[in-house]
Amino acid sequence: MALTAAMPVLAQAQAPAAATPAAPAAAAPAGAEMTPEQIAAFNTAVTDFTAGQTAQQAGDNATAVTKYEAALPAIRKAVEVQPDKIDNVTFLANVLYADAAAQSGLGKTDLVIALFNESVPHWRKVVAAKPTDAASRDIFAGLLTQLGNQKLAGQDKPGADAFYAEAVTLARKSAAEKPADAATKNLLLGALIGQSQTSADPKVKEEAVSMSKAMLADGTADAVNKPSAQALTGAPAAG
Repeated sequence: MALTAAMPVLAQAQAPAAATPAAPAAAAPAGAEMTPEQIAAFNTAVTDFTAGQTAQQAGDNATAVTKYEAALPAIRKAVEVQPDKIDNVTFLANVLYADAAAQSGLGKTDLVIALFNESVPHWRKVVAAKPTDAASRDIFAGLLTQLGNQKLAGQDKPGADAFYAEAVTLARKSAAEKPADAATKNLLLGALIGQSQTSADPKVKEEAVSMSKAMLADGTADAVNKPSAQALTGAPAAG
């Protein structure tokens, strides 16, 4: 059965609740290799990011984008100079994600995808360095699912499958940690529905169907996953 993508590419693009960097990211550490000019630019970027968050939370995505785009060059440079400073890598990943959310609000899909793709190696590094950071793990899993949806919409099943497989692994860990949490279960369901359309393993579709049936039955399937879950299981859509 051919399904539409498990969720719209932009469906979950929103500013992360904890996007503000940890305090150590607001200034370069002692003995850093960054130049004084780079340090000053980085600190200005933190100010721009904070202003972007304020604008975004007020619904002003245009101003948010302007502030995020102003902040990004200095943050990228900081990560380039200090690639192992995980606070700055986390900061960059979050700013890219927040910028993508604001671009989504402006309907700029291509820019959202470009920002998501740029952020992938940074999120991957953050998740590896902070295995107990469920918030970052969940953001990354949702982002990977959306990139999988974009690949699937373009008929690139191998590319989509790689994103879905990584998302499933991350979401499965979060679901195991919080088995009663509906949001976490929907994160896994979305990734599984996507992977069921790209994987050659029949067990993947079996799991996606089983989970879809269970979540439709108990009412925990969210509005994003529900249509695809119904299509996958043959359940009637609500009138």
